Amino acid sequence: MKKIITTKNAPAPIGPYNQAVLIKDTLYVSGQIALDPDTNELVTDSLENETRLVMENLKAILDEAEMTLENVVKTSIFISDMNNFAEINNVYATYFDEETAPARETVEVANLPKFVNVEISAIAVK
Repeated sequence: MKKIITTKNAPAPIGPYNQAVLIKDTLYVSGQIALDPDTNELVTDSLENETRLVMENLKAILDEAEMTLENVVKTSIFISDMNNFAEINNVYATYFDEETAPARETVEVANLPKFVNVEISAIAVK
């Protein structure tokens, strides 16, 4: 049986989906972009700040499901320009211990929701 996970500490969905779905011990977190959950405004003043807010939104959803980034086993990173990979990766790396970091892929896409630069989704297991 699936359980819908929702928190006001991360942006509300902008379409027909949920922030996350928990099935047994596995949490599927929808792709997060740099929407400030308090103002619903995009934060795109710098790629570093944008990526940081994406990660903080992921953390807020994990927290609502009583998990942390240590529970994350897989992430998917979608970026609008592969030339931004190093800067995004530098921020991403501050959130995970390299020795226990999750599996992941990084894919360049033509466009992302609201034309942001980065979107990250995750799968976590208790």
